[in-house]
Amino acid sequence: MDLDAVRTFVAVAETGQFQAAADELRITQQAASKRVATLEREFGVQLFARAARGARLTVDGQALLPHARELLRAAERATAAVTPGRRALRVDVVGRRIAPSNILHAFYQQHPDIELDVVTLTGVEAVSALGEVSAGALDATFRSLRDSALKVPSGLRSARVIDDRHELLVGPRHPLAKAKTVTPAELTDHRIWMPGMSDAEPVGYYDDLAKAFGLTIDTIGPSFGVDALLAEIADSTRLATFVGEGSRYLWPESYDLRRIPVVSPTPVYPMSVIWRADNAHPVLANFLEYLQTRYRTTAGDDVWVPDWAR
Repeated sequence: MDLDAVRTFVAVAETGQFQAAADELRITQQAASKRVATLEREFGVQLFARAARGARLTVDGQALLPHARELLRAAERATAAVTPGRRALRVDVVGRRIAPSNILHAFYQQHPDIELDVVTLTGVEAVSALGEVSAGALDATFRSLRDSALKVPSGLRSARVIDDRHELLVGPRHPLAKAKTVTPAELTDHRIWMPGMSDAEPVGYYDDLAKAFGLTIDTIGPSFGVDALLAEIADSTRLATFVGEGSRYLWPESYDLRRIPVVSPTPVYPMSVIWRADNAHPVLANFLEYLQTRYRTTAGDDVWVPDWAR
């Protein structure tokens, strides 16, 4: 069905005149009449009773009008769904508690009028996430790109935009609980517990970190969720874990957990944003600029990253 003809039919019905509808649509009266005539031939019915003073709907025209309006609304929704700048920006933040999610939230707070679709592809390998971006199912994702040494497939672009600084999370009875800061050297005698980690990117990164500083980072064992992990750390005299400075965790006040910055040097988890080179979504352009500006102002000295991230 010709949507221009449907749009003209609705305009004539609402204005009551072919000339007024033509003026509204910025076409000639002859073109408006032809469009409506096309619909009438298609349906085999007369839609308007024409008179000197205008046009009024026939019974068939009255029956068609609500459906014609719904067709136009559906067309508008379809256009909005695929038009850059009108559809929601779809971003994979990997997990809702970690730095990419919180950074995207901060961007949204500065631009509350934008439409966002926040996705969490937790546990999905980087190659699959990048495939989603390539296919257009995602506008952007965040990954360390460890396995590809920061390279992305043809058609994609990437930029390192997050260096998430490590903090040690311990309970009140842990030997390091009263420390203001800790160095990697001071952690060599303490087990770092990060159970249930399965994604190759973070597993590989923490292997690199452990080898670089002689740390014991235990990723073996099932994960019963963040809440269970925090409860066990709070009750333990020896368990500790790493959290990113940009991550957000909440726990009962009675846990009295301590987040202790790791310094001299500060290990950081590097993350890049990945997007399609031909993606013209204007909100994506603004978000990329926001990420890169933020990175330039927050990147610091005396940090450690693995060789593949340098």
